[in-house]
Amino acid sequence: MRSNRAKARAVSMAATLPMLAGALALGIPAAHAADHPLRDLLAGTRPAWATATADKGATSDGARVSARVYLAGKDAAGLAAYAKAVSDPDSASYGRYLTAKQAQARFGATKAQVAAVKSWLTAAGLKVTGVTRHYVSVSGDVAAAEKAFGTRLHNFAKGSKTYRAPASAASVPQGLAAAVLTVTGLDNAPHMATHDDRLPPPDTVFRNAGPFSSYYGSNTASTLPDAYGTKIPYAVKGYTGRQLRAAYGAGTRTGKGVRVAITDAYASPTIAYDAGTYAKRHGDAAWKTGQLHQALPKKYTNTKDCSASGWYGEETLDVEAVHAVAPAADVTYVGAASCGDGDLLDALGKVVDDHLADIVSNSWGEVEAAQTPDLAAAYDQVFQLGAVEGIGFYFSSGDDGDEVASSGTKQVDSPADSAWVTAVGGTSLAVGKNDSYLWETGWGTDKANLSADGKSWTDFPGAFTSGAGGGTSRTVAEPDYQRGVVPDALAKANSAGGNRVVPDIAAIADPNTGFLVGQTQSSPDGKKQAYGEYRIGGTSLAAPVVAAVQALAQEARGKAIGFANPAIYAKYGSKVYHDVTDDPTGKGLAVARVDFVNGYDATGGLATSARSLGKDSSLSAVRGYDDVTGVGTPASGYVESYRRR
Repeated sequence: MRSNRAKARAVSMAATLPMLAGALALGIPAAHAADHPLRDLLAGTRPAWATATADKGATSDGARVSARVYLAGKDAAGLAAYAKAVSDPDSASYGRYLTAKQAQARFGATKAQVAAVKSWLTAAGLKVTGVTRHYVSVSGDVAAAEKAFGTRLHNFAKGSKTYRAPASAASVPQGLAAAVLTVTGLDNAPHMATHDDRLPPPDTVFRNAGPFSSYYGSNTASTLPDAYGTKIPYAVKGYTGRQLRAAYGAGTRTGKGVRVAITDAYASPTIAYDAGTYAKRHGDAAWKTGQLHQALPKKYTNTKDCSASGWYGEETLDVEAVHAVAPAADVTYVGAASCGDGDLLDALGKVVDDHLADIVSNSWGEVEAAQTPDLAAAYDQVFQLGAVEGIGFYFSSGDDGDEVASSGTKQVDSPADSAWVTAVGGTSLAVGKNDSYLWETGWGTDKANLSADGKSWTDFPGAFTSGAGGGTSRTVAEPDYQRGVVPDALAKANSAGGNRVVPDIAAIADPNTGFLVGQTQSSPDGKKQAYGEYRIGGTSLAAPVVAAVQALAQEARGKAIGFANPAIYAKYGSKVYHDVTDDPTGKGLAVARVDFVNGYDATGGLATSARSLGKDSSLSAVRGYDDVTGVGTPASGYVESYRRR
């Protein structure tokens, strides 16, 4: 059922692009650069950290530059408007999706636009190195780049390092303003995403020590000190698909006929074996021939800087979690050539250009302060193209709460902050005996170690270790689908006009109530490889779980759901969500956890701790919408609420 408040809302997405890049991204003519007659500024191409006080002087003319000129297409404003209309349940155009070919014909760049952009860039002395539906890539020296983009490139201090960036906003010849969305690569500061979870290095075996609970509360730590006035249970060994399907109301749905894509960087060499072994061991349906696909680049780059092997476990978690919850869904893994934004954009673009799936799970991101408006515009264009094709993108909200502990600044993560994606927050989940749903808290963990004498928890409840990302964006305007649902105290925390608040929806994320995953790993000496299993969490788990639940919902609907946020918020306040709070029992909650100090066996000793639940930095899960769990988690009835009546 939909609330009256939700019914009354008209969904207007056009105003929700990043503020600094909004006019350009919508195809509105950019302001003229006063010092560059007959040129138009590309708003947001000078990063915020490129200040006068940080300026270290001009970059050498001969230094090399590699850049991408993203194409605006023939109707950027029309793209945003159509993406809004087909995603709005109250619109007459709801669900009237275009094919990838139709979307390209209607909104893509024309041959004439591409030719004009190439001519301009080569005339300035840059070499065109590639052309896709989305951009023209170029390389050349600084002098040629400065000539092409009407700016000066200087070196700027950023933290303890120095990077190149435009000293003023880049610009394009006036006649090309309608053809160019933005340019990226003029600054060379790192733009690298991280996988948003607590993964052990897959190149070395990781194991949980135990004792464990088989379901929440099944094994009480009777010999350990009390916490919150009572004995606490040991952490679960790791939930499996059966338990998650029961918790989130899967019913008889399996995701049959639905295609789910997963994007990460690189690719696990043992994914087929690991996924098949895990499914067999835990009662999931066996993978059918051709049910798991991979779309991989011809070569990989930046493997050291991106810690390539660390992404193998990410792919394994995502694939196994989707299959555990939606065992009949078709799964395509799309690996990026690196963790750089450009390569991740290529992976997302491949999903859209080839319409590889209707639902896309993405367990990666970076803090919003590291995201520049030029990149935000490029991401949003891909998300809008996906929306008009009926493709929905689901992004993990992050694992460091309000990010103060990790970055020193309260902020959200990107691309989860985009108004065109579904940001997935995290919870601690209690599944009881016979797969019964007991409760959830907002995921946030305080850790207190067992005292030396074993009689108390040191400085209980201890220090914050991790928690679901969330909060209020500083760069993205409040989308209309959040109005009337998100409290003004959150929406207007950074500006009177209101901003995007993260997340939108949530699912299991706490590693202490996490998912059991199976992966091939190396022995500590690196001489042997073997399949093993361990418990894991993070919003990297929440994102594929929600994506899988959406696959079940799409099966129920019988048609693509597409960009789901307007529909998700339209259901706010109904019984299809678990309304998650930080302390559902009113008594305080914690679990006991025993870990191998070295991560894999008892030779290095054991470490025992109490992990308090519902302690997410400065963020709080409260009744109604909140910035830890959004509108809540899927409950019984959520999946079937998408059935067309």
